[in-house]
Order: sequence, then C-alpha cells, then structure tokens
Amino acid sequence: MNSAIRRRTATALLAATACLTLLAGCGGNGTQDNKDGKDTANAEGAEKNGAGDAFPVALTSAWGKDTVEKKPLKVATVSDGDTSIALALGVIPVITPDAEDGGPVPEYKQRALDKLGVKKLKTYDDTDGTDYEAVAAEEPDVILGMNTWSMDTDYAKLSPIAPVVTFTDKKQADTLTWQERLKAAARALGLTGRADQVIAANQKAVTDAAAAHPEFKGKTYTYAVVHPEQITYMSNSGQDAGVFEGLGFRKAPNAAKFSAQKNAVSRETLDQLEADVLLMTYPFGDEGLLSAPELEGDKLFQSLKVVKGKHYAVVPSKNNLASALAYPDALNSAWLVEKLTPILAKATAGK
Repeated sequence: MNSAIRRRTATALLAATACLTLLAGCGGNGTQDNKDGKDTANAEGAEKNGAGDAFPVALTSAWGKDTVEKKPLKVATVSDGDTSIALALGVIPVITPDAEDGGPVPEYKQRALDKLGVKKLKTYDDTDGTDYEAVAAEEPDVILGMNTWSMDTDYAKLSPIAPVVTFTDKKQADTLTWQERLKAAARALGLTGRADQVIAANQKAVTDAAAAHPEFKGKTYTYAVVHPEQITYMSNSGQDAGVFEGLGFRKAPNAAKFSAQKNAVSRETLDQLEADVLLMTYPFGDEGLLSAPELEGDKLFQSLKVVKGKHYAVVPSKNNLASALAYPDALNSAWLVEKLTPILAKATAGK
C-alpha cells in the first residue's frame, strides 16, 4: 500500500491489518551530508554499522532478480514504512513519499530526524501512487519496497531506475514481521549489524518496561477498536503476540472465541470484552459505531468487572499510538513502549 493510501485509510484498515508485533524504534547515528540541500544516505554512519557486509548482493523477488553491485549511498523509499526502515538504519533517504501531507511529523519519526540532523526529508506527492519520475530524478542506488502493497504495479517501473528491495513471495506483503523486513533491507544496504542493533534495542525497551512493571505479568487483556460497523476484537486468538504479551500480559479467555475472520463484538455482546485490563481505541470518532461517551454510558458495558474496577483505558488515536499498534515498522517501538506503558500501568492499578 502506498503511503498516501496507508495514511488516509489507516484507521479504516486497523481491523484488517493490525499486527501487535512490537516495532523497533531507534534513530541512526551520524550526520547529514547536505551541503547542496539534498538529503543523502549517511554513508559514514552506514560504514560504521555495516562492517563485514559483502557486495555484490543478489536480490530475488516475486517479480524479478537484480544485483546491488556495491554499497548503496543513495536510497529511495516507496512507503512510509520503508522510510522508517531507512531512518532506523541511520540512512537519510534521497526521496520518500509525503506521508504527512505537509502536516506534523509523528513524534517518533521526528526524534529519528533530529538524531540524524535532518530538518525535513525530500518528498513526493503520492496521492495517486508512487511518483516514478520523482524517484528516477534522484538517481538512487537502491529502492526500498519492503513495506508496500503496490509492488505488482510498481516493480516494472521502478526496477529500470535502480535495484528494488522487496518481497521474495507476494504473500509476504502481509506475513513478514517488521524484523524480517528490516533485515532484508539491511542486507541490501550493507547494514546487517545495524539491523541487529535496532532489534536488540527494541527488545531491551520491552524487557526494561516489563521489569519495571512486574504487576503486568499474568494479567489478561482485551484490546478492541470501534469501527463504523462493529467493535472489533483485536486481541483475538490468531493475533500474533506483540507488545502486550511482551510486557507480561496474556490474552483474555474470550480471545479463543474470536479470529481474524470472526472478530465482531456487538452492543448485545459487550460482555465478551471482559478481562483484567481492557483497552479500546476510537479512530473514527463520531463516525464509529459508538463514541467513547456512548459506550461508557452503556449499561452492559458498565456492568463489566473490568469497567467497575476502573481497569479500562483508551488508547489515543490522534497521537499515532493506535496507528503504531496497527502498523508495525522499524522505527517506533521504543516510543510505543514509552507511551503505552503508563496507560497500561494506570489501567492495571485501577486508576
């Protein structure tokens, strides 16, 4: 999915694409070589973090084969998730899709830009998809496409520009973890060591948070999203273990009654949300099935033990936290743990 579609329909796709696998967030180290005003890959930092990587690197994808002959210095991205991969690896893309439409940059992304000494990335308008001419004009050495759902259309037009790093199987657009996407990109960029550091930093953030909150261990949780047509039971039995489980929680018993294909909770079955801790988010606002005040005023909802005990909390959507839970990438895990842990702590304590 190109970043414009991802951005504008993020909340609409929460149920279908949410993956609670924790994201790794860690900006790269180094400085921007930007004397002429162009953002370039952080070659110096890349060399330090990619020692031992050998070139050429053969690329085999579902659409073709290519070779990265030498360590890339100019990297283009075709989705916001790929931009996150580049920034997490300490690489400043020469061009990226305009994920924010000129609006505010998410806090975790701004932290990475600040760490890299970048005020603003060079972007193209992706309202109608990937701007191939804009990408070609930057003459990239490699193009990252590990976080996109439009490669069926993009590959034939991108591959003549530069080697494209993308999926070996089309199904991987939905199935790869953020760690696997990061490692695949890092291999093509000669930054496998840096990828390992990012993954380790992510794990440490989770481990440290879990150690600081032993009260989380063994507590059951339910995470639900209010969509226009239903309340979606996100933490269903088929959902991958992610940030909640990493912090010590476990799925509520009712999770076994739900799956990715059967995940609707109605007003008549709100008792299915019962758990030690209940978290919900309202990404559609007034267009959702119920607003927060409407749900919290529902008598059946009020009768839940988790609600009576004040172990219920809302995951905000306006600050990108709910979106971060739905769209894992390589940049925002530390931020996610930082922002979500206090919410979980208050809910666990009944405050």
